[in-house]
Amino acid sequence: MMITRYWIAFIVVLSCLLGVLDASAGDADPRYRACVKKCEETGCIGQRCFPQCKFSSEGVSIEGPWYMQEPLYLRWKQWDCQSDCRYNCMLDREEEREASGNGPVKYHGKWPFKRVYGIQEPLSVAFSALNLAMHFHGWLSFFILLYYKLPLKQEKKAYYEYASLWHIYGLLSLNSWFWSAVFHSRDVDLTEKLDYSSAVALLGYSLILAILRSFNVRNEAARVMVTAPLLAFVTTHILYLNFYTLDYGWNMKVCVVMVVAQLLLWAIWAGVTHHPSRWKLWVVVVAGALAMLLEIYDFPPYQGFLDAHALWHATTIPLTYIWWSFIRDDAEFLSSNLLKKTK
Repeated sequence: MMITRYWIAFIVVLSCLLGVLDASAGDADPRYRACVKKCEETGCIGQRCFPQCKFSSEGVSIEGPWYMQEPLYLRWKQWDCQSDCRYNCMLDREEEREASGNGPVKYHGKWPFKRVYGIQEPLSVAFSALNLAMHFHGWLSFFILLYYKLPLKQEKKAYYEYASLWHIYGLLSLNSWFWSAVFHSRDVDLTEKLDYSSAVALLGYSLILAILRSFNVRNEAARVMVTAPLLAFVTTHILYLNFYTLDYGWNMKVCVVMVVAQLLLWAIWAGVTHHPSRWKLWVVVVAGALAMLLEIYDFPPYQGFLDAHALWHATTIPLTYIWWSFIRDDAEFLSSNLLKKTK
């Protein structure tokens, strides 16, 4: 959901300024490092052995590639020797820490989650999927309202002048939440870049949409003048992240600028407009900001599954419903005003 994703990006930027993500206490633990090293050399942790860790003298897996060894539901996950060694050493080390009365620590920037059917963060995946479903429901209900419930022009086009813009927003939101679910199920270089790229694309487009709607830009030439430079910048930034370097610091700076600009636009517009559903916009902004406290007060996953980030994903589900409700109300409000002027 658009506004809540603005808040999360803003707070993540602030938190990233406090430390380096990959410098975690867990992976700096000598006992953990020794476990991983031994596992990669022998292919075993105690009595548990991993076939993908059995190599020939040439460094090739003896039992064939990983996708010939794993069950079907795990093949796409790309579990390799290093991943399995890290995961199982992490679980063993956390059991030792719990037995000695110590709490969980992060490993390689992440809390120690327990896999479910090969999925790294099952609840975040589930909540991302529910957000995806809510956006699909919202976009579909918006489509039905425009073309089956509200009056249409003679050429079968909607009176609502922002219809096509919200359709694009809906598709970008679906794309962003889809890759969020994929990324939380398996964090690899490809899924990370796809998740970052889709989020940046959504934020960049949302900035364009916020400008056009809050300033009520209807002229096509004016829309192009607003869209072109921002679209060029966002496209260049995505290409930079994917084909030059995934610079987390620079990406966060870009995102925070887009986030702050959009929040200011929506907040000012909600304060000065006489829109009948402006209260819904305020609810989303305020509730989204409160939900982001979960990202500030980060805590380890309960029973290895439910952490603060997963809870944040859960809170955006009802907010997404309210946001699309506001969009539908906006379509009805502007369509009604245009119909009155044409009569």
